[in-house]
Amino acid sequence: MFTSINKITQYGLLSCALTALPASAETSAQATPMQHKGHQAQLAPGGLTEAGTDMFATIQEVIARLNADPDTDWSKVDLEALRRHLRDMFEFSYNVDVLSRQPMEKGVKILVKATNPRADKALARVLKAHPMMLKMETGWTMQSRRQKDGYEITVTTSKPSEVDKIRGLGYIGILAFGRHHQAHHWAMANGRNPHQAMHRQ
Repeated sequence: MFTSINKITQYGLLSCALTALPASAETSAQATPMQHKGHQAQLAPGGLTEAGTDMFATIQEVIARLNADPDTDWSKVDLEALRRHLRDMFEFSYNVDVLSRQPMEKGVKILVKATNPRADKALARVLKAHPMMLKMETGWTMQSRRQKDGYEITVTTSKPSEVDKIRGLGYIGILAFGRHHQAHHWAMANGRNPHQAMHRQ
């Protein structure tokens, strides 16, 4: 029996963006130290910690790390490519409805539908790229099939102990699962092919 799923949370995937990167670079050249829960925290003037929206803050974090690295080749930096990708992430995180989630042998079958043309294009792109990354990190098999009103997504595993995990993750969890997003974003910002960068790690 199909189970209805509520609309996914805004910026669901962006919450994981770049958390694996070092946090040594300050977000402001004029940041002042302030004690917080026993640790030394760097705050911008006025005591604020967030730069703006999640997308803006992610890009600012990338800039801080690029600027702190004397070996950064600025002639190859492509923040616009990263911005477009993060916009895609917003679209398929927020503007896609999950119509149903149904257990199947060794995994789960999910029906999703984009709510606007931009989200539909973003969804098509992630469903083309994500299965390879998921397979590399987990061994899971992810497949998608275009339907009249959206996509049918199936994810399966050969390990019985991981079937419940896949079913519990559902649409947004399966897309957010793993640590490749951070490396993907960093490679993109540096003007490198993100998938080649992943294979070198």
